[in-house]
Amino acid sequence: MKYITLIGDGMADYPLADLGNKTVLQAANTPNMDFVAATGRCGVTKTIPDEMPAGSDIAILSILGYDPQKYYTGRGPLEALGRGVELKSGDIAFRCNLVTVSGERLVDYSAGHISSEEARMLIEELNERLPDVEIHAGVSYRHIFVARRDAFNGKVPKCTPPHDMLGENFHAHLPEDEMLKQLILKSKEILEAHEVNKKRERHGKRKANMIWLWGGGVRPELPSFEEKYGVSGSVISAVDLIRGIGRALGLDVVEVPGVTGYLDTNYEGKAEYALRSLQRRDFVLVHVEAPDEAAHEGDVAAKIVAIENFDEKVVGNVLAGLPNLGTARILLMPDHYTPVSVRTHTREPVPFAIAELPSGGKSDAVKNFDEFSARNGALGEIPVEKLMKVLINEGL
Repeated sequence: MKYITLIGDGMADYPLADLGNKTVLQAANTPNMDFVAATGRCGVTKTIPDEMPAGSDIAILSILGYDPQKYYTGRGPLEALGRGVELKSGDIAFRCNLVTVSGERLVDYSAGHISSEEARMLIEELNERLPDVEIHAGVSYRHIFVARRDAFNGKVPKCTPPHDMLGENFHAHLPEDEMLKQLILKSKEILEAHEVNKKRERHGKRKANMIWLWGGGVRPELPSFEEKYGVSGSVISAVDLIRGIGRALGLDVVEVPGVTGYLDTNYEGKAEYALRSLQRRDFVLVHVEAPDEAAHEGDVAAKIVAIENFDEKVVGNVLAGLPNLGTARILLMPDHYTPVSVRTHTREPVPFAIAELPSGGKSDAVKNFDEFSARNGALGEIPVEKLMKVLINEGL
């Protein structure tokens, strides 16, 4: 038996008048996700505890059966693990976005989805110009800042995620910690004058004219996935956060060329490498960030395209390759809602479908994969900690 978890980040959404009161997921053409729903059993599950921030870090730990209230220490250290950054006792890692500000307003949490090469040059400049600063360049706008040697006396400063403050005065959201606050403000002075940003401005692109720090925490300690479920596994994602969760759980991180964490990612490559991984391992998690990015931008059309690409090029290609693997169980779901109308994450229960293929498991009356159809599924609303147990241990 092989086990596959396919996650379309932020696919779930609210009904929109412009779509005839359908959600984006309902409006998109998704024959392959509908096939999984019709072949298997559906339900909904709450991936984010009420008292915790709504994000993929919390949601995916929950989906994998790791109680975030017990194991979560912050987004930064998970992303650091994803970049291969070594964290020692007392070190605190933060997510470091390159952002666009205009006057005192934050207008883009991604600096126009700046290229990784441009971002690398900006990060190098910051490391050279700012004393005792350690920033590790990542993919596009996503980077890691590490504060070494117990810089905050064992306390992790609270910071606001930039995607939660779009269009607002960033001064109102600056960290209370003075060192972090000054680092952010100083970065603006340096980056505004950089040739990369002058060139981007000349070409009508958004400048990466400030950094924003958030999601700080210490290295987490978690039992391995194989210890917990008795199966070997891997993870496929362009996003350091998901790769870091995989590394923290002892899952192999599969490198796929051309993945970007954006709309132009290598969807087909993710499916291809997932099928290859399952020739040697029992489990794979494939994560696609694109629907979430489109939703943060408030772009309905782009989110539909991202979902349709996920359906055709990831879900469809995985289904096409299953005959070479024998029997497999597939878990299909978003990790959380990212409604285009609010442009950030929310915490409603998300839809999921679990199917055993080729057609070896039970099915229910659900024919379409979407937020409302799944509520009528045979599995109802189940605690998120049961998902992996149903997928791997209990079956349908």
